[in-house]
Amino acid sequence: MKKDVFINPVIGDRATFLKLSENTGHRFSLIEIDLVAGGGNTLHYHNAFSETFTVLNGELAVQVNKEIKVLQPGESFTVPPRVLHCFSNKTKQPATFHVTITPGHTGFENGIKIAYGLAADGLTNKKSIPKNFTYLALLFTMSDGNIPGLFSLMTPLLRWAANRARKRGIEQELINRYCN
Repeated sequence: MKKDVFINPVIGDRATFLKLSENTGHRFSLIEIDLVAGGGNTLHYHNAFSETFTVLNGELAVQVNKEIKVLQPGESFTVPPRVLHCFSNKTKQPATFHVTITPGHTGFENGIKIAYGLAADGLTNKKSIPKNFTYLALLFTMSDGNIPGLFSLMTPLLRWAANRARKRGIEQELINRYCN
């Protein structure tokens, strides 16, 4: 399989898809992430899959609930489904890590590709969040993203907007534009 590389020019991260779910019989997805100094994501969880983070270079902090685990090169940590987590690079140097999604999840893969494509096209804000609410709703649902706390009250609205967008063919348009 050729390696597909996607760069997010807004946040500076690069995602290299090493193994797609469809190529592993949906057993896993394997993505290499080059994370800029100070980069990372916000607390979230997934219902459908676990994520195993394996550091290749640099240092990666993985927060699980309120505990932070700092991983060095060669170290791994698995976040099970339905567990609140995020990752960050708190250093002044870039970090490279693999994330293994088990079982594989095409929606998660497509979510990254679309999010990075939207950023490249200037369709996100400075935190790389889509400016278009419909696009945000689709990314949220296709990647099995779930947010905690008060923001979780938006989940029904996001799912409704995503379902409406699917019926109108918008999800397929994004997949055709950024994933194929």
